[in-house]
Amino acid sequence: MNGAEYVIKFLEHKEVDIIFGYPGGKVLTLYDALYKAIENKSRLKHILTRHEQGAAHAAEGYARTTGKTGVVIATSGPGATNLVTGLADAMLDSTPIFAITGQVNVPDIGHDAFQEADVVGVTMSVTKHNHLLRDIKELPYVLEEAWQIAREGRLGPVLIDIPSNLFATEADFPSPGDVTCKLKKREKINSFESQKNAILDLFTHSFRPVILAGGGMIVSKEAPGLMRRFIEKYNIPCAVTLMGKSVIDQSHPLALGMAGMHGHPVSNAALSKGDLVIAVGARFSDRTVGNPKLFSQTKSIIHADIDIAEISKNVKVNIPVVTDSAEFFANLLDLDIPESKIAAWKEWHNELLDVEKKMYERNAKIAKTFYLGKLKMRELIRTVTDLCDNRDVSYVTDVGQHQMIAAQETRHKTPGTFITSGGAGTMGFGLPAAVGAAFGKTTGQVILFSGDGGIQMNIQELATVRKTNIPVKIFILDNNRLGMVTQWQKILYGGRYSQTVLDDNPDFAAIAAAYGIKGITINTRQELNENIEDIINSNETILVHVLTDPEEDVFPMVPSGKSNHEMILGLEKEGE
Repeated sequence: MNGAEYVIKFLEHKEVDIIFGYPGGKVLTLYDALYKAIENKSRLKHILTRHEQGAAHAAEGYARTTGKTGVVIATSGPGATNLVTGLADAMLDSTPIFAITGQVNVPDIGHDAFQEADVVGVTMSVTKHNHLLRDIKELPYVLEEAWQIAREGRLGPVLIDIPSNLFATEADFPSPGDVTCKLKKREKINSFESQKNAILDLFTHSFRPVILAGGGMIVSKEAPGLMRRFIEKYNIPCAVTLMGKSVIDQSHPLALGMAGMHGHPVSNAALSKGDLVIAVGARFSDRTVGNPKLFSQTKSIIHADIDIAEISKNVKVNIPVVTDSAEFFANLLDLDIPESKIAAWKEWHNELLDVEKKMYERNAKIAKTFYLGKLKMRELIRTVTDLCDNRDVSYVTDVGQHQMIAAQETRHKTPGTFITSGGAGTMGFGLPAAVGAAFGKTTGQVILFSGDGGIQMNIQELATVRKTNIPVKIFILDNNRLGMVTQWQKILYGGRYSQTVLDDNPDFAAIAAAYGIKGITINTRQELNENIEDIINSNETILVHVLTDPEEDVFPMVPSGKSNHEMILGLEKEGE
């Protein structure tokens, strides 16, 4: 067989179901091999997106929904470089992506051939591993090594760049099942066992512990359940990061909600007042802890992460533990923590409940004026969430104000059902990621919240939605603004909205109709109330263009560089 046929056989061996991609000259042999495989009843299915960036984000959405590795194919030059944003997004959010790109023929490399680009050089900083194939005999081992790297330790993207002539070169390949590759194992340091006594000592002397659960918790199927057992056993409250949002049901008595820049006040209060933070699968990003340099000055920190490079990178920790999140909580459950601590920790939890009660009373006062004036983004998202409370729903967001409101308002009973771009904050992520999530979600519903700015960055993927007939509900919250940026301009730049007003937005419902998708425009809360149940209950794809208040802001908010306790709860005009 030729190199292209072996790549297809390799993917079948890895039980890949779906490939996202876009063909081009240097991958024609690969696409021909894929065509023949599908004709011969291969398990593989190819989803043709309308842009390579869309393919990368779709692979992310699929991977985040299923826990599998997302596979994407692009051609050489601009096709490959169009993947870069998706790879960078996957790298920061620890999403396993297996990218295969075409390259010019081996003899032409370095001669500025048509559609040549140094893809390995371009993607080196946004992948866990990449490789330019130069010898067809290496193909089986290069593929196997890359696949393992994508899934070993902290998950992430890998890329294999394959010259066009090697796709067409025939060779005697070993069976994919016979190819072995043992990755170099790092020396185990800071294991739980080696830190066990120090961990127990910190728990014994703590009066205000709090768990901070990050996106790494979502990766492990066992970790969320083990964490719930642990916090219930000892009555320890749990805050989450944006990426860890769905790790615990928000209705759980010990769930504090999301912490960080637009987090819940009670979560930020717990991180500020707590004397022991147990961070698991979290990066201590600036969007979570505000000012990392000040964060650790008044508390002890246990940081458990599978990636040793993340520990003490942003925040200096007292006890580093290099481990998987499930293994960490399994070991914590075996610790002999004194029962006498539970009473003190209950008192701490009650203190946090008082904070939550005060915030609830404050919000109730603001709510009296909330439903006046133009329709709000928060109204729409809250209405959808309330209707879907007992349904199997995965929420996907783009990036901006609607993303933060969705993070505050949506509720999740199943880990992995909140899919967003966290580390990179990639506008344009939402629509293609929702496509991938819909292919990965075999039951239930996928609901996308996007903004008028973000949707236009990959709006061409409406063609993919229509072609594949996936039942996604697309809500475009249109405030004629790059909302998050205008909020900063309002607060920090005297309301000087430099290049952030989108007053020439199109009729998105009409665009949906042009793609053959049902489109609805909602301009008032009466129209929302009259239509929303039918929209959610429908089995068809619907794009809902929601015209919202351009003056709506997202609060609470921790200004950049400030600490968690320095939250702005709202502006006076919003009801303060």
